[in-house]
Parts: sequence; structure tokens; C-alpha cells
Amino acid sequence: MKYYKLLILMVFIALISSCTGLKAVPEGDFLYTGAKVKIEDKNISKREKNAVKDEVKQLLIPKPNKSIFGIRPSLFFYNLAGDVKKEKGFRHWLKYKLGKEPVLFSKVDLDYNSDIIQNYVENIGYFNATTIADSISKEKKAKANYKVTLRKRYTIKSISYPTDSTVLSREISKAMDKTLLKVGKPYNLQFIKNERSRIDIRLKEQGFFYFDADYILVQVDSTVSNHQVDLILKVKNEIPAVAQKQYRINDIIIYPNFTINDTLNNNKDSAFVYNDFKIYDREKMFKPKIYDRTLYFHKDDLYNRTNHNLSLNRLVTLGTFKFVKNQFTVVEGKDGYLDATYYLTPLPRKSIRLEVLAKTNSANYNGSEINMNWSNRNAFRGAELFTLSTFLGIETQFSGQYKGFNVYRYGGEASLIWPRFIVPFKITSASGFVPRTKLNLFYENQVRTKLYHLNTFKGSFGYLWKESERKEHELKLTEITYVNSSSVSDLYKEQIAINSSLEKVIEEQLIFGPSYSYTFTNTMQKQKKHTFYFKGSLDFSGNFAGLVMGANSSVDQKEILGVTFSQFTKLETDFRHYLNLGGELQLASRAIIGIGYAYGNSKELPYIKQFFVGGTNSVRAFRARSIGPGIFIESNPNNNFVPDQSGDIKIEFNTELRGKIYNFIKGAVFVDAGNIWLLNENSNKPGAQINSKFMEQLAIGTGVGLRFDFSFLVLRTDLAFPLKYPTSKDFNNFAPLDKTWRKDNLMFNLAIGYPF
Repeated sequence: MKYYKLLILMVFIALISSCTGLKAVPEGDFLYTGAKVKIEDKNISKREKNAVKDEVKQLLIPKPNKSIFGIRPSLFFYNLAGDVKKEKGFRHWLKYKLGKEPVLFSKVDLDYNSDIIQNYVENIGYFNATTIADSISKEKKAKANYKVTLRKRYTIKSISYPTDSTVLSREISKAMDKTLLKVGKPYNLQFIKNERSRIDIRLKEQGFFYFDADYILVQVDSTVSNHQVDLILKVKNEIPAVAQKQYRINDIIIYPNFTINDTLNNNKDSAFVYNDFKIYDREKMFKPKIYDRTLYFHKDDLYNRTNHNLSLNRLVTLGTFKFVKNQFTVVEGKDGYLDATYYLTPLPRKSIRLEVLAKTNSANYNGSEINMNWSNRNAFRGAELFTLSTFLGIETQFSGQYKGFNVYRYGGEASLIWPRFIVPFKITSASGFVPRTKLNLFYENQVRTKLYHLNTFKGSFGYLWKESERKEHELKLTEITYVNSSSVSDLYKEQIAINSSLEKVIEEQLIFGPSYSYTFTNTMQKQKKHTFYFKGSLDFSGNFAGLVMGANSSVDQKEILGVTFSQFTKLETDFRHYLNLGGELQLASRAIIGIGYAYGNSKELPYIKQFFVGGTNSVRAFRARSIGPGIFIESNPNNNFVPDQSGDIKIEFNTELRGKIYNFIKGAVFVDAGNIWLLNENSNKPGAQINSKFMEQLAIGTGVGLRFDFSFLVLRTDLAFPLKYPTSKDFNNFAPLDKTWRKDNLMFNLAIGYPF
């Protein structure tokens, strides 16, 4: 036994030694282990020194191989792969993906890095700083040392702007109130550059179309006082005449059917004037009103960059044009005026598309669907989008409670989207995104083999608009949903007799009312360390009708056209946070909180509006929709067909560490928690009502997964097991070697796409 332990120790020491990577260093050279920067100056605070040191270290090149307690895994794999001759295969991946070649000290230019440091500290106001570089080597390793003496930092004593009487100088002087440069603040070259850009942006808003930030000169006088500078902003003498002028809009010329083969002056005789626009649309493809809603410029307007960009963005987001090009040209013989010309290339007006999709849902069903979509992008010559679609799909469970109970879906949808608000009063929007009004009609017949058919009819009318790239709103003035069932099998009726909860799935439902949702996201900004996604939604049904009709479910439920309507209010929030840890390593987290309250004409939320927890996109260690409500457990021994468990309140938390394993294969480790509850007590479901101990009733699961990212499709596999059941205060025993434990606890999920 002693020899066995000694052998393990020797192997471990050998492995550690090989991970240092020193044996790959050529004779006469050293492995570069990084740089040490020492900031010297007694008059500077420790915080200021550390700030300079951190910035300087980011500028130094090259970067050393990453080391963890002296171990360099990347060098270990680089050496382990040996001599690789092929540009693909496992050894190439091992050497150049997992491994990295050693960074040698011979690649380090001390003088160059010293110049970088010196340039940086001078740019932030340490004009009298000095930098000295040397190195130290030991046992085939070398480190660079940089000693920086800062001395006192220069601050801004005064700032002066142009004082002559030209229009350009006056506009620059007006920018002083929001200047980034402040008297008494440290000198910083980057702030000066930012100030030039800020002034340029302001001037673009005041008609100076041809002005550029490079035309601004900032003189720095460091002789005026002890460690202080005067900043003098001037306009360069060599500035061209066009850059000194303010420009107004002359003609607004539109080519709505432009192709690359067209000449710019073709069809001049076919132009017609509409308001301030000169339109060359011989075929009358578009109603000219769409330009009133998308273009912000009008004749004689002072040019400004905001309206320039907003107009382009709205033309692009209109969804009708394939290419959008804009050009401003000086008008000959009319000083200070620009012609604004828009060249628009339409998308094909009509199109048909056939899609074959892979699908997954939270109930652990997977399958495929065929969609046929026909679109008309200019249905009534006002850039309206009219779409007709039909679908046919099949879903099945490869494993789980409903294996063998396949789901077939077929139906159709029609939608009409107007690129404007359809309201009885005028609404103007300063967003670069075109607001939309949407009318939608939908029908689906869902066939659950051996069980029932479920017919769903939906209709909605509402508005969609984006404040910006990050913020989006959707307001449905009304959404009507009618659900009824047919062909209910004897098998399902038998199960209803055993458990009455199953009847909720097929009960007739009429839901109508407004809804609103707000979405914020900045996840498209991949360079950010922290990105977020938030969606909040409010859903109402039957409130006005219930008030008018005096609905009271405890006395007499009211009906419309022979159907009892639902009355409720529902709120749901979905918050996600993504922490980028470097490379392709990311920590993704989600929190969902929802509550629905039925009243008036309803005793409980309609089934399709209730909350569920568990499944491939929820708490993955538990069967789909099997958790809760509360600590209730379906215990009827004669029930071999367990109903989906639903509730009025939902709380769910998920966190997942994601990283790249190899090429298109990515991995994840995750923890999920959640449960649902009822607002009111239900004698048929003891323990389902929410109480003060609700956090102790969370189901918790964990697991690992693989994601196969094929760019057009992400196939996800997760293997999870429960850590804690809602009915327990303690965590489960972990016994993966036990066959019975694996059978009772391991849950395999196959899904399409990421869970969140």
C-alpha cells in the first residue's frame, strides 16, 4: 500500500513538472513569465498608483502563457501533441486549441514596451515621468521589470474656445456648457479626443454636414503655471470652405424601385411631387404616404445627423426594401443647400417559403413541423405585410410519462401588419424603428392519440413598437381565445373519473381582454462583461364584461354565446443575466416570477393560462410539468396517467456555466430550482396553497449537458438528477454507482436550442 501511494505521488510530481512547459524552451532562450510594473512616487496615492499600474499592464506585449500556481496547462498540451504535420485532426486540435506555443523572452522588446508606458503616462498628464526597464532570469524563466517614476500630474488651469464672429465659432462656443473638459481636473489626452468628437456630433446637429473632428485643434500650453496647462481649442486654418457652412435641405428625391443597373438620372420625366418629396415611381408601387412616416427631413430643414440616421433606420426596418442607400449633394447655384436622395431597392413583393423545423417544448416533447408561408410585402401599396401560413407537425416523447401518446398538430394563421399606428389620432415617434399595427387570426387542431382533440381559435389586434434596439413594447388591445375539445376517448374519460384535474385540460374556455409586454435586452453587445434580458407581461381577461354583467362565480357564472368566460389578471417576469468570463466561458442565470389571480366570473385561472414547472427548459431534473403545486403529491394508486400539475404562482431560478469543449461541441453544468403554488386552498390538493415556508418547498436539481451547435441548429442533451424534492428539507443522497438510484433519479433531456 505504501508503494502504491509513493507511485501515485511520483506520477503526480512528474505531471506537475511537465506542466511547467520549461522543457520546450530552446537553448539560450527563456520562458517569458510576465512583467512587473513598479510605480514610484511618494506624493501619489496608492489608489492612483494601482490604477496606472493596471492600465499599463494591459498595454504590454506579448502576453505570457497563463499559469495556475506555476502550472501551464496550455504548454503541457502543446508539448504532449509533439510534432504535428496535418492541419486537422485530434493532435492538431490538442496542440493548437487546448495547447499554446511557449511565449519566449526573445520576443519581448523592453525598449518598445518602455515607450508604450512613457507615452501612456504622458497622455494622462504625467509629463515629467520616467520609465526604466530591465529583466531578471532564473532557471530558464525570465521576467520583465518596469520602474515608472510619475512625479506630479498636470491639471487643467483654463479652457478657451474660439471667439471670432463666424457661425462655426459661435456654434462651437455654445458647446461649452456640456464640455467633457473641466478646470481643475487632470490632463487626459483621451478626454480631449472625446471632446473633439462631441463637438463634431453637436455641429452635425446644427447643419455642418461636411465638418469633421479633425478640423478642431487643441493647443496645450504647459508653461503657464506649476504643473498646470491651458487648453486652447481652435479651428484649423486649412479647413475647407464647405466644412464651415451650415446646410439646409433642398429637394428630397426618392427612387423607390432602384436597381444597380439604373442610372441616377433615368426616368426624370416620370417624377411626381408629393408634399416635400420628388418621387420617381413610374409604376406607382408605393403610396407616397409611407415617406411621410419614415423620412424625417422636410424641405428647408436644417440638416442634422439624428434625422439622417433615423430616416435610414426606419426605411431599413420597414421590411420592404432589400437595399437602402442615401446620398447628400451640394446644390449648384443655391449656396448652403443639399439635395437628399434615397435609392431604395425593394424585396420581391410576393414570396412563398417552405420550412421543415425541429421542435421541442417544456413538456419534454420533441418532433418536427412543416410550415408553408405565403407573404405579400406590399399588400395595399403602403408597405403592409400580409402573411398566410399553414402547418403540420408531430411531437413525441422518447422517454417519459406520455411515451406513445403522440401529438399531431395542424392549422393555419393569417396576419396583416401595417407599418404605422392605426389610431383615430396622430402619433409621432422619434424612434428609428417603424411602429406597427398587427391583426392576427389563428387556428390549431391538436390531436393527442388515444386521448382527445383540442381546437384552439385565436384572434388579436394590437401594436408593436421599439423605443430603441434594446427596448420593445407590445400592446394587444384585445386578444380572444376560444378552446373546445372533441373526440374524447374512453381511456381519457376513465382517467378523469380517477382524477378530476384532467378535465381542466379539455374544458371549454373563452378568454378575451388586453395584454401588454415590455422587453429589454442588451445581449447583442457581446463585448460587455454583463448583459441582461428582461421581459415583463400583464394579461387581463373579462374584466369589463365581468363588471358590466355583475359576474360572481360563487353565485352564478355569466356566459357569452353560451360559453362561460374567464376573468383574471396575470403578471409574469423573466429576468436573465449573462456574465462573460472570457473566451467562450459564460455564466447564464435566469429568474422567473409569475402570479395570476382569478376573480369575478372565474374560480381559477383557465388551464392554458396557468403556470407549470419542470421539463427540458425548466427544472430539468424533474419530468415536464410534474413539480408541485406546493408539497402536493399525486398519490392515487389507480392513476397511471398523472395530470400536468399547474398553479397560480410560479417561482423558478436557473444558472448554467457554459463553455466550449471542441469546435461545435459545447458543455454546461447547471442548477435549477422552482415550484408552483395555488393562491387558494384546494381540498383535493392538500399542501398546494402557498404559505410562509414557500422557499423551503423549492424543487432543486442539477446536471451536466452537451450542446451541439451546427449554426443552423443547436441540439441540446442534458443529464440531470434531483438534489431536493419539494416535500423534503434535506438534500438527496448522491449514489451514482447504485443501479436503483440511477433508475429513480437520472433524467435525460433532448431538446432544440438553449434553455434560456
